[in-house]
Amino acid sequence: MAIITISRGTFSGGQSLAERIAQKLGYRCLGREVLVEAAREYGVPDQKLSEALTKRPGFLEFLTRERKHYLACIRATLCKEAKDGNLIYHGHAGHLLLRGIPDVLRVRVVANMEFRISALTDHHMVSREQAIQYVKKMDEERVRWTRFLYHKDWQDPALYDVVINLDRVPLSDACDTVCHVANMEQFKATPQWHKTMDDLALSSHLTAIIANNKSISGQIEIEADGGVVTIGGTVESLSDADRVRMLVRNESGVKEINSRMRVRLVGIPADAIPWEG
Repeated sequence: MAIITISRGTFSGGQSLAERIAQKLGYRCLGREVLVEAAREYGVPDQKLSEALTKRPGFLEFLTRERKHYLACIRATLCKEAKDGNLIYHGHAGHLLLRGIPDVLRVRVVANMEFRISALTDHHMVSREQAIQYVKKMDEERVRWTRFLYHKDWQDPALYDVVINLDRVPLSDACDTVCHVANMEQFKATPQWHKTMDDLALSSHLTAIIANNKSISGQIEIEADGGVVTIGGTVESLSDADRVRMLVRNESGVKEINSRMRVRLVGIPADAIPWEG
């Protein structure tokens, strides 16, 4: 019941590998579909979700909450899809979006520039120079975005369990390699794994609905443990705290709420306020 994430550069062959592995193992294979589902469930434009994962942050990006809201929606949808295992996700930064989930098999697919140029020009009417510029631009934006959001280097091989160069390893052999690793004992689900997945699915869903509520200001942190939800972080007012608790209380799967939110007073650091709501 493994969960496999495929991280790849543009036109590196990662999607083809993901689809072949899914066919051999009988797993579901997801990519952009996660964006579409997230857009539908949380009422966010599909284009905005796509931009949140692919476009580099602007100069004043750190002043906005918009992208974090969109990413919360994507993470919530992906965690819901991953609850039952047997999933391959080949979208952008899957191994980072699924952080906290145990025993995810993280695969990185690479290929040299000639391989990628050929793949791009075979599918699109572009020149060789245009293909090179496009591939470089997409890689640079992914590197900058993952560094900005996760403080990680997307290209760092230490972030992955398996790195495969499709320029040198045939697709069929790469598929066999990943399938073999996925069947190893350490990537099989356990009872604790299922509980962890249920908790993450609930906490990420609650985070998404709070983040998507524009009437609430603050930085909210959600943890779930068997239906017991702990709400932490800082809000701007008591009414914000009340709205957060109401949203959480009305969601399916929530059995109990521990509220540890702090209210930020103007001119006073949040950590200096002892009040808990």
